[in-house]
Amino acid sequence: MKTIKLGLIASMAVCGFTSLSAQNLTEAIKNVDISGTVAYRYNDYEPSSSTQNNYKVATSIKSKVNEDVTFNSRFLIGDKTAQAVLNTSTQADSNLAVELSEANFSYTGIKNTSITIGKQGIVSPFTKSRDAMGDEQTGTGISAMTSFGPLSLSAAYYNQTNFDSSGNIQSLFVGYEGADFMTVGAYLSFNNFNIDAHYAKATDVLDAYTVGIDYSNSINDFKFKTFARYSSLSEEVSDIDNSLWKAGIKVNKGIFGAFVAYGETDEDGGSVGIDGSSTSGFDEHWRLALSNNADSSMLFADVDVQITPKLNLALKYSDFDAGDESGTVDKNELYLQASYKMSSNLLTYVRFGELEIDDQDDATMGRLHIQYSF
Repeated sequence: MKTIKLGLIASMAVCGFTSLSAQNLTEAIKNVDISGTVAYRYNDYEPSSSTQNNYKVATSIKSKVNEDVTFNSRFLIGDKTAQAVLNTSTQADSNLAVELSEANFSYTGIKNTSITIGKQGIVSPFTKSRDAMGDEQTGTGISAMTSFGPLSLSAAYYNQTNFDSSGNIQSLFVGYEGADFMTVGAYLSFNNFNIDAHYAKATDVLDAYTVGIDYSNSINDFKFKTFARYSSLSEEVSDIDNSLWKAGIKVNKGIFGAFVAYGETDEDGGSVGIDGSSTSGFDEHWRLALSNNADSSMLFADVDVQITPKLNLALKYSDFDAGDESGTVDKNELYLQASYKMSSNLLTYVRFGELEIDDQDDATMGRLHIQYSF
């Protein structure tokens, strides 16, 4: 009888502990927001017979500590530089590595102000802080943003970054892997106009600034958005001054849309951002971009039609010209893209087209992309 009582007491204790733990877990889950992306991409380029399988999984976890503080973390499943895993036709299938790319605390106790301390994505026109398939620029430090009506101000300082292994100008950071990075910016919005200006500096490596403006409006069923931006980046070691300007317009009427944009770089260089796909660069379509090319010009143009609420067809054209005293280089690509949004969290698209480069055989290219967001 004594044994039975002891067993009953133990069972009750276990049940009570389990109930308490479940209750605490339920309360904890209420304060946690999980989001992210899962992406797969297949590329097939001919006549090089190059096929590529790309995979990347990103999970962001936001946990409310109290009314004013939030803990943020982000895990990437990809390769060791926070990019997508790339397996080519000449490689064996490889597994993905897991890494912690963000771990920081955000404080919002001051009205219209957010302050973040720790390891975080570097948000600026010169970087790609998050990307479903590409690499991501991160750093450890402090960033802040505050708003005063239509005006917002931002500032950040990082004593460490991953610029030596992420982005398109990694070579600039060889020997300066520990270089700090700071950026300040201002945003102003009024009467459908958005204006921004930013300055950034990596000690002993580079100075950069960018200024941009865009305007959007609609008249009945006709919608349009225009933009223009000028960016400059000075390399301190090589004393090279890079610059890039671009301008464009996007229009929509009913189920039809069109986009055209043009840009140029100076004769010294066109590397105006840590990542060539960042806002300061010019990378709108597929395999051709103006970013990181000196003395060059770029034209992007496309038209699309929304066949159904889920299916969109687009024809896209890119023309690249580079010229100096040693000669010129002309490249262009033309491809058809079919995008199918099965649901709000699942997007797929298929591309097929041709790439032409002077004095080279024309190349056909195909792509399948599947992306799930949660």
